[in-house]
Amino acid sequence: MPRRSYDQYCAVARALDAVGDRWTLLVARELLAGPRRYTDLHADLPGVSTDMLATRLKDMERDGLAERRRLPAPASAYVYELTERGRGLLPVLRALGEWGAPELAERRPTDAVRAHWLALPLSRQLEELGERGAVEFRVDEGVFHVRVGDSAGGSTGGEPVYGDGAYPDGEPDARLTLDEEVCAEVARGAVGLVEAVRGGRVTVAGEGALAKALRAGTS
Repeated sequence: MPRRSYDQYCAVARALDAVGDRWTLLVARELLAGPRRYTDLHADLPGVSTDMLATRLKDMERDGLAERRRLPAPASAYVYELTERGRGLLPVLRALGEWGAPELAERRPTDAVRAHWLALPLSRQLEELGERGAVEFRVDEGVFHVRVGDSAGGSTGGEPVYGDGAYPDGEPDARLTLDEEVCAEVARGAVGLVEAVRGGRVTVAGEGALAKALRAGTS
């Protein structure tokens, strides 16, 4: 299928040529967690049809945003991952999330939720602490982890920005536990993560630099 275009000599229009179609940016959001199998992507994108997901992945390959590769044996499965250009969408997704946060004031009955969807706003807030490392989050919907620092994906093509489940590479610098109410407030921007920690609403475990920075100023 030929590539559709707004045919405008404008950087915004050119960007939308590549990522303006429905689902593309949400696929990128999922791939910021690192290589994902098609079935895993489909599971974490409730509402997308199999045909639509396949089409969007092909579009992203064509436009140099993602690539498909085969894992070595014994896995031998195919996975999709972002290219360096695709990882460059990290600040775009963060900005969109910040802009859209007020729309989360009320959760609709039809809304799906995944624990790791909190990772992007939380990673930005953690980076503002000026420390590098990894943080594991335990929330009502599950467990996920966030990597913080210059080595994270989206900057120089290093580690994924976040991942589903417990931190896989040893002991994280901090473990945080948030209840549903605090998660909702952080997601919509009503309270910052650091503010919630210092107000005693988030439990912090660990002795890494990030844990110490989060606890700074608490009584």
